[in-house]
Amino acid sequence: MPSSADHHPSPKIWKTGACHCGAVRFRVRDHFTEVLDCNCSICRKKGLLHLIVPAEDFETTTPSSAMTLYRFNTKTAKHWFCTTCGVSPFYVPRSHPDGFDVNARCIDDLDLTQVRVKRFDGDNWEQNIDTIAGYES
Repeated sequence: MPSSADHHPSPKIWKTGACHCGAVRFRVRDHFTEVLDCNCSICRKKGLLHLIVPAEDFETTTPSSAMTLYRFNTKTAKHWFCTTCGVSPFYVPRSHPDGFDVNARCIDDLDLTQVRVKRFDGDNWEQNIDTIAGYES
């Protein structure tokens, strides 16, 4: 009988996604098993569910002219949103500035009832950032 040490995660697969109107499109590769629900001021208001991936697991086919950039506080994070519908399907996060944070709610055909939602206390970001793991293979 295989042990838990023999368990390997399912392979990473590509899924597509978009903003509400479809003007901003992307694809993301992951295991799609866990997302973060952050309680910081911007995430609460946007209703984001975070899927953080390395840059090589993210692609956008949208020209930057279809998006607007919003930065606040430390100006490290790059929050991109659609100039037409205003939805923010992805951004470059402060926690992983060399990767991307995809709003899982914008991923096509992702059944969120099959994904573990992990709470993150972003209201106290500095005290809790070390609870967010690095990228997983």
